[in-house]
Amino acid sequence: MSRRVPAVETLLVVAVLLVGAACGSRLPESDFERRGTAPAPVGGAPVRVGVITSATSPVGGAAFTGPRDGAKAYFDRLNARGGVGGRKVEVRTCDDGGSGVGNNDCVHRLVEEEKVVALVATSALDYAGAARVSRAGVPDIGGQPIGAAYETYPHLYGIYGSLAPRKGKPGWGGELYGGTEVYRYFKRERGARTAAVVSYNQAASAAYARLVTRGLKAEGYKVVTEQVDFALPNFRAAAADLKEQGADLVFDAMDTHGNARLCEAMDDVGAEVTAKVTNVQNWTSSVGDDYKDAPRCRNALWATGSSRNYEDTGHPAVRAFRAAMRGKGLSQWQLEGWAAAMWFTDAAKSCLSGGGGDVTRACVDRFMNRNKPYSARGLLIPVTFEHRTEPPRTRRTCLSVARWRDGDGWVTQGDMNDQCFDVPQLAYQP
Repeated sequence: MSRRVPAVETLLVVAVLLVGAACGSRLPESDFERRGTAPAPVGGAPVRVGVITSATSPVGGAAFTGPRDGAKAYFDRLNARGGVGGRKVEVRTCDDGGSGVGNNDCVHRLVEEEKVVALVATSALDYAGAARVSRAGVPDIGGQPIGAAYETYPHLYGIYGSLAPRKGKPGWGGELYGGTEVYRYFKRERGARTAAVVSYNQAASAAYARLVTRGLKAEGYKVVTEQVDFALPNFRAAAADLKEQGADLVFDAMDTHGNARLCEAMDDVGAEVTAKVTNVQNWTSSVGDDYKDAPRCRNALWATGSSRNYEDTGHPAVRAFRAAMRGKGLSQWQLEGWAAAMWFTDAAKSCLSGGGGDVTRACVDRFMNRNKPYSARGLLIPVTFEHRTEPPRTRRTCLSVARWRDGDGWVTQGDMNDQCFDVPQLAYQP
């Protein structure tokens, strides 16, 4: 089954995070000189990996830490069971503070000073050091596509895959492509016909809202657009209007706080919808607290993504993830970080197979470039990396869907590997 280019709903991360944050300055290209590659580990030396996270970013400490925490939990479990070929995986973490300068500092420390074999589960607000990572030939495995880096550079492998040439420019001629599978799903499976799109009067938020609107119209929806002031948002007026317009669905280009306030306003005015649709970043166990004052809207929350619901305890790989997290608050980004760590581990094991190899950057990179779908034991919709010279116009894409229910948490809706649609791919500029 084909994997999609980064899904349109995933792009919400970009819009949401840019709403309240000023990205850090980038260092000039002259500061990005290659410093050489890591020496191969010898004997029983630990296999060293790096994790870069915007843990103290301007948008809040919990916004980016899920992938890091999931990856660390996987490596802790792996090391407790003997590591990779008897060698422990040594995890070096770096908080880039959500700035470009901080990100370059992390890349310099991990890649050039600490000589990590690979980066794993990167979640950076401003991945300014991406070109530096690529030039050093360091595989970056399973990172979150918060910007366009994973559609731009070789040796970078985002958690959702890529078809782009990745030769130093984003996508194809500076344009990326996203599918309309989310909108097709709600039209076909839930009978939705009218959708509201709510955004702030802020550039990134408004741009994302225009992209969502375009996708909805391509799928034949009547679209109602609502824009609220970022500084003094009148969510009640937006909620009243989408009720009057008879919206079946509500999409947004706002942060979690804005979403919660919109939901409260919808409950206040009695706006009931088929689904209030959110994305993978908000697919967390904290929904009950985040939306505590909006019980009706809370129970209309749906999330879509490309990985198996962390509540799907009937699946053995999910059970292993949950056991390792030891009852902590859970999120879909944690599960994807866990999958990224598993991906690296499988690459490292391939390097050691036969007894004569070693875990090197080049060997790990070869595993990532096998042109073979990867599913992380069924946790991911199979991920592929290709280098297509022309962008896809249509694609068969699959979708993971869950809805929130008080008392049950996120309830899986259908099998993600069978929930697939042939949809157009729409161009956009990152």
